[in-house]
Amino acid sequence: MITGTPRNWHRAHKESLTTGERAADKLRNGMGSWPFVFAFLLFMGAWALVNTKVDVHHWDNYPFILLNLFLSMLAGLQGAILLIAAKRADGISAAMAQHDFDTNVEAKKEVEELMALNRQQLKLIEELIQQLKQK
Repeated sequence: MITGTPRNWHRAHKESLTTGERAADKLRNGMGSWPFVFAFLLFMGAWALVNTKVDVHHWDNYPFILLNLFLSMLAGLQGAILLIAAKRADGISAAMAQHDFDTNVEAKKEVEELMALNRQQLKLIEELIQQLKQK
């Protein structure tokens, strides 16, 4: 029968990540959160307020061309980061599917061993019953 301590697949996977993969995960998780959305909206509002209402030097007058440039660069980076994260998610899904398959194969083997043992026990019980009936 197969015995042993189960392997923690998730921990092993996390330990195998490269620095770039960890950075992509952190950026994806950060940009895909409500705090980021609210901070972004707050920044946009502050930018517009400072450049239209506050009586200081306006470095980016309406229609906020500099802000549009920054937003375009941000969108380009976010697209690349999301593609990296999607590619990693596909890799993780494939690895998890392989892990599930391996686990299922091991479990099937164990169940077959238990069924064989059960058949042997049933056979022995039937033989004992036959011997008791003969006496």
